[in-house]
Amino acid sequence: MFGDSLVREVNVGTNVIRLRVGLVGFLLFSALPGAATDLQQALSEGDAGNRAAVEAQKMIDKVGDEADQLYTEYRRVLQETESLRLYNQQLSDVVGAQSGEVVALEEQIRDIDNVERKIGPLMARMIEVLDRFVNLDVPFLPDERRKRMTDLNAMMKRSDVSLSEKYRRLMEAYQIENEYGRTIEAYKGTLDFQGKSRTVDFLRVGRVALLYQTADMQETGRWDPEKKAWAVLGDEFRRPIQQGLRMARKQTAPDLVKVPVPAPQVIR
Repeated sequence: MFGDSLVREVNVGTNVIRLRVGLVGFLLFSALPGAATDLQQALSEGDAGNRAAVEAQKMIDKVGDEADQLYTEYRRVLQETESLRLYNQQLSDVVGAQSGEVVALEEQIRDIDNVERKIGPLMARMIEVLDRFVNLDVPFLPDERRKRMTDLNAMMKRSDVSLSEKYRRLMEAYQIENEYGRTIEAYKGTLDFQGKSRTVDFLRVGRVALLYQTADMQETGRWDPEKKAWAVLGDEFRRPIQQGLRMARKQTAPDLVKVPVPAPQVIR
């Protein structure tokens, strides 16, 4: 009992002391002139500093983001600059190559002018030679071949036909004449012979033989290249010529036929 009473008295005494100390402190603080105002000002300045720090941090973050964006844009511009540099280098190479091609083309154009001045007379001589050859050749398809030569001569005088087209047509005519030498052909035509004009079947065997037969097969003949005239053949050639006509028209299978041809001659 005595111990418990002593503890309570001590505790009570301590609280009284604390209360008295707090009261004294409050009285002393209240007694200081302007103390409350200074405290309030200090607290306000602290808050303002905190707010300024927050705003400064926001500004720093914003500047950091802008710096990152600028760096990204800078890298992009560097890449574009490098791409443009490579592209310009490629264009420079292309322009250089084209400049060389232009020089080559200009030289070719000058050569073409020279060729045109030379090829025109050359083609005229080629047509003249071909025309003379047709006149001296075996007289097969006379109308068709004469018309081709007439068309060639007329074309050479036309200004609306290019030089290349003229040359192509001339080569085509030579090719056609060349093909005649290795083919056989059957066609109907008019034969002026012995004072008569008749429609007969002609058989051309390359350029070595030109034969004819009337529709009733009663007369068979050939062109004599030495005499430059037509000649009547014997009856022994009637059936072979008829067979040759059928083969040329693809009415029967190819076979050997007996036809008269001129003997080979030695050219000196």
